[in-house]
Amino acid sequence: YHLTVTPKQSVIKANAAAGFFYGMQTLLQLFPKEIEAALPPKNIKWQIPCVEITDYPRFAWRGLMFDVARHFFTVVEVKKYIDEMVRYKFNLLHLHLSDDEGWRIEIRGLPKLTETGAWNVKKVGYFGTFSTPGPAEPRDYGGFYTQEDIRDIVKYAKQRFVNILPEIDVPGHSLAAVVSYPDLSCTPGADQYKVRSGEEIMDWSHGAPPLALIDNTLCPANEKVYTFLDTVITQLAQLFPFEYIHMGGDECPKNFWQKTDAINTLMRKEGLKDMKEVQSYFEKRVEKIVESKGKKFIGWDEILEGGLAPNAAVMSWRGIKGGTEAAKMGHDVVMSPSTFAYLDFMQADPVIEPRVYASLHLNKAYQFEPVPDGVDAKFIKGGQANLWTEQLYNMRAVEYMTWPRGWAIAESVWSPKKLKNWDNFFQRAEKHFQRFDEAEIKYSRAAYDPVFNISKQPDSTLKITLKTEAPGLDIYYSFDNSFPDNFYPKYTSALTFPKEAVMLKVITYKGKTPVGRMIAMPVTEMKKRADQKINYP
Repeated sequence: YHLTVTPKQSVIKANAAAGFFYGMQTLLQLFPKEIEAALPPKNIKWQIPCVEITDYPRFAWRGLMFDVARHFFTVVEVKKYIDEMVRYKFNLLHLHLSDDEGWRIEIRGLPKLTETGAWNVKKVGYFGTFSTPGPAEPRDYGGFYTQEDIRDIVKYAKQRFVNILPEIDVPGHSLAAVVSYPDLSCTPGADQYKVRSGEEIMDWSHGAPPLALIDNTLCPANEKVYTFLDTVITQLAQLFPFEYIHMGGDECPKNFWQKTDAINTLMRKEGLKDMKEVQSYFEKRVEKIVESKGKKFIGWDEILEGGLAPNAAVMSWRGIKGGTEAAKMGHDVVMSPSTFAYLDFMQADPVIEPRVYASLHLNKAYQFEPVPDGVDAKFIKGGQANLWTEQLYNMRAVEYMTWPRGWAIAESVWSPKKLKNWDNFFQRAEKHFQRFDEAEIKYSRAAYDPVFNISKQPDSTLKITLKTEAPGLDIYYSFDNSFPDNFYPKYTSALTFPKEAVMLKVITYKGKTPVGRMIAMPVTEMKKRADQKINYP
């Protein structure tokens, strides 16, 4: 699109309808921040600068993944997320519609998927560490989208030039489906399973893939599974106009398969050497079902293992390796590496952020580059950020984890690589903080918080080095348990923790204005990090 603003008029020209829409998003950003308010004040001069802008996207696939399976989010909330993402020219919403914790879409002819599979027990705390629910605890937490809901969401998105990519995650992450229809499992006793409510069901101590404590997989040796998936995929293809259907494929445990007679029989019949080839057999059959409905098949990068289905596209999440491998084989790739694009990761130090197993600071997210060195760019369809919601119980938390890191990803998939500049990006992000304040959209200010590096010296004292992501900040600190401000000592070089002190408190200022959060770092936490040589990030 081409946007021209003169003293007399604003003109948008475009070569497609979407171009006019994106031009309008840019035009709105030129107005004073008060335009974002639900009830803008009446005494504002609605002036915008005279500009001439020619703008176009670097990639056609500019996505956000929203996990509505771990916790259910309403149609209204999904629409709100769409409204927020289109401000920054995202054009694809990937809906993760099934997992161990819930099945979220009505499939006609398979009523138990939503009668049983959409509901678990509400618990609050650190998801993944909950106790197993008792029989008396009500299974009334969750929900699902009717097919009319899905049509409504798809229509709403289309009006905003957003495609919806549906995902049904199989063969792993399928406990909700197995609970609904136990004969989809390889394992006797699956009829006693319950939809997961955040209790531990996987053993990750041996790395990935995990060892399943209960069998959350569909059985590749069971023909009923493929009949089931044909029914599901047929209806997905009818409901979602987008050319791709995502069929998961990630983190599939295989320890139950290894002791299943039906799997051993399948391996002998099909000449499969190991469990990776068993999953590959499954993926290739699922791809054929997807293609028979006139759609294209895409899955997480584990689908490479054991042999990639002939026409499959790969969504690379375990770094860029899988995507690089697939592209060199001539397959289409969407880059969404966890190291740069996982929005559920902590944004600052775990003493103040919701606890997750990894960190992704704003500056690191801004370094996202979808095209790896040595890869033909024609196979890279684009990139996306992924928001898993195990630890996100409400829409405000979803917003907090998405923004501003979503802006960093948006810029990486829209703007030319050569124009990216961190300091300039953050200056613009600060202006959009103000716009989100007016719009009452939640966002994270974690980039203002200090980053700690803690080490133990030869005399056993603790050395603390501090830095900030955001440019131009001052850090003030105290060791005496009081709350520092800009009249306290300013950090200028590495600190040594005083012998009898129990707490370091820090806060950041920009000039005379506090911008970061007050962070209290106990000596016990610092000693643990120093002993284990752990720092975040």
